[in-house]
Amino acid sequence: MEDISKRTMEITRTFGAPAELVWKVLTTPEYIKDWWGPEGFTNTIRKMEVKEGGTWDFTMHGPDGTDFVNFYHYLEVKPPEKIVMEHRQHPKFIIIVQLFSEGDHTKVVWQNVFDSVPTKEEAIRAFKADVGLVQNMERLSQHLKQHRV
Repeated sequence: MEDISKRTMEITRTFGAPAELVWKVLTTPEYIKDWWGPEGFTNTIRKMEVKEGGTWDFTMHGPDGTDFVNFYHYLEVKPPEKIVMEHRQHPKFIIIVQLFSEGDHTKVVWQNVFDSVPTKEEAIRAFKADVGLVQNMERLSQHLKQHRV
C-alpha cells in the first residue's frame, strides 16, 4: 500500500458543535459561502450537489480581486460522517473530511491528498495552501461560534 503522507496536508480540530451542525455548514451553500477559503476570501456558488456523483461549482474571490474558479466532484458522501471530493483542475487533489461525534463537540480530520509531491509543493508555494487550510478551519470555527445555525 502506498504511503500518501508525503503528498498530504492534514489538520485535526475539535469544534464546540454537534456533528449534525458541522455537517450542515459543510454541505449547505448559504453557510459554506461565508467561511470557505483563506482569510479575506468570499465565494459565489453556482451549483452544490452534495451526493455521490454530484458536483460543486464555485468561484473564490480573493481579497486582491483575483477570482479562482473551482470545480469539485463528490466521490463519497456519508452524512454526517464523511465527505470525499476531488478537485479535478490544477492543482489536482482529493479532500477527505471525516467528522467524529463527541457529544456536543465534533472532531474533524481534514486531509488534502495531492496527486503528487510536486503538486503539493507547488500548491504550498504558489497558493499558500498550507496556511489556507489552517485559515479555512479557523473560519469554520468562527462561523460555528457566531451563527449557531
